[in-house]
Amino acid sequence: MDLTPAELTLLGLLVEAPRHGYELEEVITARGLREWTEIGFSSIYYLLGRLRDRGLIAEAGSDGPARGKARKVFAPTPDGVRACARAAEEAVATLRPVFPPVLVGLANQPVIPPERLRAALARRAEALAAKIAEVRAAARPDAPPFVRVIFDYSLGQLEAEQRWLAAYRGEPDAPRREA
Repeated sequence: MDLTPAELTLLGLLVEAPRHGYELEEVITARGLREWTEIGFSSIYYLLGRLRDRGLIAEAGSDGPARGKARKVFAPTPDGVRACARAAEEAVATLRPVFPPVLVGLANQPVIPPERLRAALARRAEALAAKIAEVRAAARPDAPPFVRVIFDYSLGQLEAEQRWLAAYRGEPDAPRREA
């Protein structure tokens, strides 16, 4: 039973603790999960329905009235816990291709005038520095280790690109990579 990254993310959050849709949104926002998986606020309930229909989660009660209506709390079924574990292990172990648009741009750089290419690379360097600062600010030292490792991985990826970009742009003191 294959799970999409969004389904696996929600299922994993429910394995942590039973939650209702609004609480899932709060955790997604607090942990910056939208940085690495596509879960829109409006898709949470759709995804919960899919997981429920597949027998991976079930209603586990309700959480007090919210604006006059109780919120349904969902929890994983035993099948859901097993599916989450299998899918998470597979996600960790398997390399999958990524298709960053920057590679398409670099493949077509001969058509970009040199001064515009330099300006584009400078904008990318600024955006990377801002993103690194944002991720560092969001990474809470009191977060559980499995949450901190996500921020560490993200920072590692961003910092690796930052080092590559500095070397590519020929910046002084940029680390050089031997081919």
